[in-house]
Amino acid sequence: MSCDERDRNTAEDFIRYPRLIVEVLSPTTAAFDRGDKFADYRTSESWQEYVLINQERVSVECFRRNAEGLWVLYFYSQGQEVQFASVNFSCAIETLYEDAIEIG
Repeated sequence: MSCDERDRNTAEDFIRYPRLIVEVLSPTTAAFDRGDKFADYRTSESWQEYVLINQERVSVECFRRNAEGLWVLYFYSQGQEVQFASVNFSCAIETLYEDAIEIG
């Protein structure tokens, strides 16, 4: 689902104007997701946040584009509230991991 009207008024099966992209990291894809994929995504002018969720431990990395166009890393760990500013969403990090891994 897209927040951009240009994506809503098309018959295409993919989103051209994302604000937020969320990836769940796996050991085999983590380097690609942080490297080449991130570089490719940065060409989108509409894109504001890139979220990487670690599937092996409670850890979320959120890269957010600031007013100067630079990407700033916000790191979240157990006990913190995750914020996705581009879509005005926040929740306890444990909510993202509900029923996925044992937190303790």
